[in-house]
Amino acid sequence: MSSIITARFFTEMTHLALYETVQHMFADYFWIFVAVASYLTGSIPFGLLTAKLVAGTDIRNVGSGNIGATNVARTLGAKWGIVVLLLDALKGLLPVLFIPTLFVTSDSPQFDQVRVLSGVATILGHMFPVWLGFRGGKGVATSLGVILVLGPWSTLIAVGAFALTFLITRIVALSSIVAAIAFAVAQFIQLGASAFTQEKWGLAVFSIAVPLLIVVRHWSNLGRIMRGEEKKFQFGSRKSAENTSSETKVDEEV
Repeated sequence: MSSIITARFFTEMTHLALYETVQHMFADYFWIFVAVASYLTGSIPFGLLTAKLVAGTDIRNVGSGNIGATNVARTLGAKWGIVVLLLDALKGLLPVLFIPTLFVTSDSPQFDQVRVLSGVATILGHMFPVWLGFRGGKGVATSLGVILVLGPWSTLIAVGAFALTFLITRIVALSSIVAAIAFAVAQFIQLGASAFTQEKWGLAVFSIAVPLLIVVRHWSNLGRIMRGEEKKFQFGSRKSAENTSSETKVDEEV
């Protein structure tokens, strides 16, 4: 009887030691787990998968060749463009909303920094997916999902700036650039002096770096806008996927 109790005691102690070891491992390296999990989520190419399932088309070979929602909408129509937009936004929102809570509590001084890390990794996953040779989308829709969590009020201003610019110009790239700048300005107005505190500096850096990255990703579009060559947005249809597959690609998407 005593041998059974002793064996059970050692088994429980072994399990406890293993649990504590795993807990310490996550405590030391949870930043890596957050970054990798968020990146992999962001790297899911919903535009490519949707075009394959709906039209049997490789979206990289039609329109602009971009895997984002704009090229899907131009090629397959408004319905599928909206589907991809929502999916890309969700893959930005969900990791930032849930993955950090697996490792830190909301009242932790590290919480905002971990969420920022998750958001940046998710956006980079969309822009540079390992599965597609690091050639992804422009990151606007995925960034929208991320900033809905990190800066909801600034997001409303950015969305308003996008909508107003698009209504005036019908140019998605210009609207995205204006929205990115509007988000950065709104964030710093909202953060104020707290932008330089230990708890908020990561969010402040994010609010500059990600809009800047989006502008850089649209650099070729800026050149065409300056020359008056950027095309205005028009919805396509499923037939467009067949008719435009042999056309020259123009990198005009978001």
